[in-house]
Amino acid sequence: MSYDKNYLKWKENPIAFWEEKAKDIDWVKPWKKTLEEKESSSWSWFAGGSLNTCYNCIDRHIKRGRGNKVAIIFDSPITNYKNKITYNELHLRVSSLAASFKDYGVTKGDTVILYMPMIPEVIVSMLACARIGAIHSVVFGGFASKELASRIEDVK
Repeated sequence: MSYDKNYLKWKENPIAFWEEKAKDIDWVKPWKKTLEEKESSSWSWFAGGSLNTCYNCIDRHIKRGRGNKVAIIFDSPITNYKNKITYNELHLRVSSLAASFKDYGVTKGDTVILYMPMIPEVIVSMLACARIGAIHSVVFGGFASKELASRIEDVK
């Protein structure tokens, strides 16, 4: 479907549009209400639903026979390094890092700060956090100490 058709469909009925799109995601627990007002000016999308981002980014593709397809293409103009990572390779890396996080005591709801350059490993790290239910905060590896401290403080 073209962008224009998608946009018109959304504009006509945003709730129905997002309900239809949400059916393309694997849910651990289906939602009860698509859009729920919690308080004045506070809304919750897909209330009552539960999903795992890591599962939706990796596992579902492997289950559908796409494990050997490319999941990530990395092309660095700075280092001139190029790399392709399949869903199977990504799954192995993410699962390994998630296990390491657990070995260090990271559990569901904990926050992990990722202070890394823009390389594939930052994606692996974000997905590993999602796999175990930890919250991640990505901080650009080029920040000076004052800016880094500010972002660490904001995580609280």
